[in-house]
Amino acid sequence: MRYRSTLLLAATVAMSLASLHAQDENAATVLVQLNRVSVVDNAGYLRPLSVGDRLRLHEIIVTGPDGFARFQLTDGSTFDVYSNSKVVFRETPGITDLLDLLIGRVKVFIEHSKGPNPKDVKTPTAVISVRGTVFDVEVQDAEGTTFVTLDDGLVDVRNLTAPGPSVLLKPGESILVEPNRPLIAQQINQHAALRLVLRAAEQAVAQVLLGGHGGPGIGSTGGIGPQGDKRKPGGSTGTGTGTAGAPAPPPSQ
Repeated sequence: MRYRSTLLLAATVAMSLASLHAQDENAATVLVQLNRVSVVDNAGYLRPLSVGDRLRLHEIIVTGPDGFARFQLTDGSTFDVYSNSKVVFRETPGITDLLDLLIGRVKVFIEHSKGPNPKDVKTPTAVISVRGTVFDVEVQDAEGTTFVTLDDGLVDVRNLTAPGPSVLLKPGESILVEPNRPLIAQQINQHAALRLVLRAAEQAVAQVLLGGHGGPGIGSTGGIGPQGDKRKPGGSTGTGTGTAGAPAPPPSQ
C-alpha cells in the first residue's frame, strides 16, 4: 500500500509539473510597458499590466492612446503592441497560433536560431504565417483592413475573406489586405506612405525608451508608476509605466 501510495503521489507531482511547464510554454512576460497597457480579466474588467507580469492563454491585451508594451515568449521570441490596439494572445490552441489582432498594430520578432519556429498572426481578414522573421501587422479599421510589412525573413499572407492564392513577402515588401478583395502580387509595395507612418511610430517609442522626452507617467528613471483602478474596457486604464529590463528599441528602416 505504501508503495502504491508513493507511486500515486509521484505521478500526481509529475502531472502537476507537466501542467505548469505547459502553462509556462504558453505564457508571455511583459518586458517593457509604457503608460496604459491592460489585460481583460474573466469578469470583463481591465487589469493593468506592469513589467514582469505574465500573459496567459486567451487573454486580451488592450492599449490606450499612449500605450506600448513588449512581451517575450519562452522561446525568446518577442512581440510589440502599439497604442490603441486590442490583441488576443494564443486564441486558438496549437503551437503555431500566436496572436489575433482585432485592431491596432503589432510588431513580431520570431526567434529561429535553433531552427524553424512557425507562428501565425491572424486578423479579421488575414492570416500571416512565418518561419522566423521580423514583421509588422496593422488592422486599420472595423472592417479588418490589414497592412503587413516585412523587415526580415519571409511571410506568407492569405486573405480570409476572398478566394485566391496567398502572397509571399520578401524583406522590405508590404501589402494591404482588404475585405473581399483577392490578393495579387501586383499589390506588393504600393503603400510606401503607410510604411513611413509605421516607422514614425517606432521612432516615437524609441525616443521614450531612450529617455529622449517625457510622456504621461514616464519618469526619468524609467520606473514603474502607481497602478490605477480597474475599469471596464473602453475607459482609462490608469496604468503606470516601466521600462525595467527593456531591450533595444524596435529597429527602424
